[in-house]
Amino acid sequence: MEKSTLEEYQDSSSDTRDTPRAELGGHEAHKEDGLSLSPAEKARSIKTLTKIDLHIMPPIIMVYICAFLDRANIANALLFKLPEDLNLTGLQPNIAICIFLVAYVAFEIPMTMLMKRLSPHLFLSGCMFLFGLLVVVQGLVKNYAGLLVTRFLMGSLEAGVYPGCYYLMSMWYSRIEAQKRFSFFFAGASFAGAFGGLLAGAIGHMDGLRGYSAWRWIFILEGTMTCVLAIVAFFTVSDFPEDANWLTPEEKLARVEWLAAEQGPTGFESSVAPKDIIKVLSDWKVLLAAPLYLSVTVPVNGLGYFIPSIVKTYGYSPIQSQLHSVAPWSAALVSCLFVAFASDRARKRYVFLAGSMLLCLVGNVMLLLIHTNRGAEYAGVFLMLMGCVSATPIAICWVAMNLRGHKERAIGIPWQVGFGNASGIIAVFAFPLKDAPQYHLGYALCLGFTCLAIAIATVYYVRCIFLNKKLGHGRYVL
Repeated sequence: MEKSTLEEYQDSSSDTRDTPRAELGGHEAHKEDGLSLSPAEKARSIKTLTKIDLHIMPPIIMVYICAFLDRANIANALLFKLPEDLNLTGLQPNIAICIFLVAYVAFEIPMTMLMKRLSPHLFLSGCMFLFGLLVVVQGLVKNYAGLLVTRFLMGSLEAGVYPGCYYLMSMWYSRIEAQKRFSFFFAGASFAGAFGGLLAGAIGHMDGLRGYSAWRWIFILEGTMTCVLAIVAFFTVSDFPEDANWLTPEEKLARVEWLAAEQGPTGFESSVAPKDIIKVLSDWKVLLAAPLYLSVTVPVNGLGYFIPSIVKTYGYSPIQSQLHSVAPWSAALVSCLFVAFASDRARKRYVFLAGSMLLCLVGNVMLLLIHTNRGAEYAGVFLMLMGCVSATPIAICWVAMNLRGHKERAIGIPWQVGFGNASGIIAVFAFPLKDAPQYHLGYALCLGFTCLAIAIATVYYVRCIFLNKKLGHGRYVL
């Protein structure tokens, strides 16, 4: 491998000492490396990074929370007569969830490439408005066929949102700055899971209002909320650093120079050709990234779609089940953020990813083996969800920040996320309702993929060590 490629694994400290124009854009890295900044320079550095955080993070977290709610609210709707009203039998509820994921996986790379062409603020807000509208339509369908069509179209429109947000963040933050932001963004899923349970529990009391079942109101109200917030997103989502009009010229130059010094030229002006796709997908980092993310997210998707149904087997009513699904998601949110801060502080990725998946494994084993102690089973849900949710953004950040520029990230990130989201297809059929309350198949599959995730992460880690040592570089982010 050429030296230019190997340099991806170097820690950012090695390239920044001779780039003073980058000081405004990289306070955290300067702080970590102990570079001496004057009080005025330090104040400007902190001010610029805070400004970037406020413009980048809140809008895309809002977009992702809406996307996650609209994708996963079918899990809440299944408890409120959706199967009975649409005459769903056998695996039809699972197929309705799965068809969303089929479209989601198929369209992730082209949709993310489209985001670069259109600009992030236009792409993300436009997709958000359209899939919100489809959620409203989903609440009005009369049969199984209508449900399948709306969910397929939703999947195709949501496909670029999740990888697109990671792509946008990766172009704004350095390696040392990225993990906290990636995890804070992903924590939106935990918030959405908790908030979705509370919201569905409240909407459940609207059952029969104006002749609509509660599940219809879940889709109608949450979809309407998404459409309204899409208008907000149009005016608040930022574009890439080169096009950001909310930075002063000095701040913009400093940030672009800082990121170029740490990561190399971004290739912002270049377009992506078919040969670039083949080249990126033949890189070992990208090849390993896909099964790593797949393995990590099988338990995330399994619990994400079926926590209300799992908790219901503990003897709760539908509304109580929604409310009892809030606490595990809340715990996962706290765990995700704690692990992210610890990972950035230690400047390690593998240890925290593997450790989180070991926690997931413990919870998984509890759920697989314990079936007579409701408290222990509920604790297993907590541990399993805390572990896999904490590991997921590390798996993305670790790989994404080892890719260079717009071309590699516009292809590599959606490839990783798209291939990985096939885990949702596995998870959907791993938890059929007929397997309740023990769900042996689902828990066994999650256990196997948890072990596989640890194994793949170990291979990636060893490979990174080898390449870093080949460069003779003593400090690196692993």
